[in-house]
Amino acid sequence: MSSDAAGFIGNIPQYYDEGLGPIIFTEYAADISRRAAASRPARVLETAAGTGIVTRKLRDALPDDTRLIATDLNPPMLDIARAKFRPDEQVEFQPADATALPFADQSFDAIACQFGVMFFPDKARSFAEAYRLLARGGRYVLSVWDSHRYNSFGRIAHEVAGRFFPADPPQFYSVPFSCHQIDPIKEYLIAAGFDDIGIAVIRQERELPDTANFARAAVHGNPLIDQVRARGGVDPERIVDALTQEFRREFGDPGRMPIQAIVFSATKK
Repeated sequence: MSSDAAGFIGNIPQYYDEGLGPIIFTEYAADISRRAAASRPARVLETAAGTGIVTRKLRDALPDDTRLIATDLNPPMLDIARAKFRPDEQVEFQPADATALPFADQSFDAIACQFGVMFFPDKARSFAEAYRLLARGGRYVLSVWDSHRYNSFGRIAHEVAGRFFPADPPQFYSVPFSCHQIDPIKEYLIAAGFDDIGIAVIRQERELPDTANFARAAVHGNPLIDQVRARGGVDPERIVDALTQEFRREFGDPGRMPIQAIVFSATKK
């Protein structure tokens, strides 16, 4: 897996879950969970589960007796995810690489992956793995962010961080928005063997009750903070302050922020 994907450690998971989760992830999690549950699967796998934002929505959307396994490359992310479930709720957590999953062929009826594909270094292999693990008729549902054009928070964060390191700008915020072109993902799905491919562009608006809090999470809630510290010479709080100002200018405080994602679904015939 990429170093960006492997970098969600330390304090990052808390900022990610509490500061970014409610703003940019939770409503999309509800949507992808409804899509994954629509075919009434008996066995469901989630890859790149992170802190369990989608996992929680999946468990709520699925019948109690549905088997649900959530995987992620980073055990610290899964530690936060586990805390969202009662002991009697049927969820299994397992650290795993989405490009080399430790499950038998045809083990699942549905697979969900929200905003994870962008971080997979071997994307073709990740799609092949999803195909391998699905039973015939099984559905793969995945989402990616649209481009910076439609997600100005990502563009602004990328630009603001770059101002502090003009000779070597941190590149984290280019990664989550790097899979916005529809055709390459469609081709990955077809090459893996999938059929009945559906594509939905979902634009939403989010309330920003505390713009400064969101800006802090946008710096500390992902590997950008590690890229800043590795370069040195700049207090991360200066970046947080600058980003807060730009977010307030763009969105207000409290504010409203447009975001846009692309959701793909496909069937193993």
